[in-house]
Amino acid sequence: MAIFITGATGYIGSYATDWLLRNTDHELALLVRARDYDAGVERLWQSLQLHMEADEFHRHLDRICFISGDLTEPGLGISVADYDWLISNAESVLHNAAALNFRSERACTDHNLRGTLSVIKLARAIEEDHPLERFTQVSTVSVAGNRPGTVVMESEPLDWSQPDFNAYTRTKKFAEHMVRELLPDVSCLYLRPSSVIGDSRFPETTQFDMVRALCALADLPVLPLSRDARLDIVNADWVGAGIAELHVREDLAHDTYHLSAGTESRTIGEIAEAFSSALQKRTPRFAGRLGRPFERVMDALANFPRAGSLQRIGSLLSVYMPYMASDIVYDNTRAVTDLHTVPTPFTSYGAGLYTYAKSVNFEFPYKPLPEDLDLSNVPPTPIRPRA
Repeated sequence: MAIFITGATGYIGSYATDWLLRNTDHELALLVRARDYDAGVERLWQSLQLHMEADEFHRHLDRICFISGDLTEPGLGISVADYDWLISNAESVLHNAAALNFRSERACTDHNLRGTLSVIKLARAIEEDHPLERFTQVSTVSVAGNRPGTVVMESEPLDWSQPDFNAYTRTKKFAEHMVRELLPDVSCLYLRPSSVIGDSRFPETTQFDMVRALCALADLPVLPLSRDARLDIVNADWVGAGIAELHVREDLAHDTYHLSAGTESRTIGEIAEAFSSALQKRTPRFAGRLGRPFERVMDALANFPRAGSLQRIGSLLSVYMPYMASDIVYDNTRAVTDLHTVPTPFTSYGAGLYTYAKSVNFEFPYKPLPEDLDLSNVPPTPIRPRA
C-alpha cells in the first residue's frame, strides 16, 4: 500500500517527502509531470537535492512510484491503468499541490479548485474500494481572511463573511470546504501553514519569491510598515516535517492544525533589528503611514507593460505587502502540543537566508544527477507513465 502525494516536487512538498523517506517505510506514489520514469527521477532529484546527496537519493528510489499526470487535467491526467492501481493500492492521500500565483484567478481556479476536486474524486473512488486511512488537505492559515490585528485560533471554523487576501486564499478556502462536504465519511486532516520562508538549519533555499520581497524591504532606509506589526513566518523544515508526521499519525486529537509561528511571531521591528545586527547595517526607520502610498506605487510597477527588475519587485511587493501590514498571527497550540516541537524564530536565521539569496542572485544552483550513478539496479516503478 502507498501514500499518494500531490505536490511532492514543490518546495514544501519536498520537505514532507524527505521526512517520509527518512522516517517511515511507506511506499510513495508521487503525481509528477513527467513523460517517463527517467524524467520522473530527474524531476524528483531537482526537488530533493536540497535535502540529500545523490547516493542517498538513489537508495530511496525503490520506494518511489511515479504517476504521470497533471493536476489541471481531467482525472488528473492519469492513465486508466495507473488510476485503477491507485484505487486498489493507495492507503492515504496527501494533497499538497497548489498554485501560488496570487495574482492569477485562472491559475488558482485551475489548480486549487478543479485540481482539488479531481483529487477528491480519486479519494472517493479509493474509499469505495477500501477504507481510506486519511485525506490530508494542505491549506493555508490565510483561509481565515484578512483580519488585521487579530490572533486566529485553530478551532475557529471557516468564516465566509471575512474578506479574502487574494485569489489564492479564496480558492484554498473553498478547497477546504469541498473536502469537508464531499468526503464526510473519510478521516480528513486540514493543515494550514503560515508564511513559510527558509530553513532554520542552513541558508540554502529553492523558493525565492517571498525572500526576494523581504530582501528588497531590508535594503530600504525607511520601511512603510509599522514597527510593532507581527509577521507570522515559519521555517520550512518545521512545516514539512509537521505535514508528514501529522499525516501518518494515528492518534490525532484534532482535524485542523496551524503550522505557524503563533503568538511567538516576531515583530517587524525585531526582525529588522536582527537583520541589521547580523549584517552590520543601520536599522531602518519606520513610517507605517506610507504603507498605502507604497502599495499603490508597487501596484503601478506590477502593471508596468515591460517586464524587468522593477516590474518583478512591484509584482512581489504588491502581493506581499497586505500580509506584512496585517499584523495577524495564527495560534499554533495544537500543532506544538501534538508535534512536541516548536518552530524556530525567523530572527535567528533570516539574515543568513538574506545573504545566501543575494549570493546566488535568487536562483538555486541545481545539479544534475551524476552520470556515473547506476540506476540499473533500481526496480522499475510498477506504475507506468502514459506514453
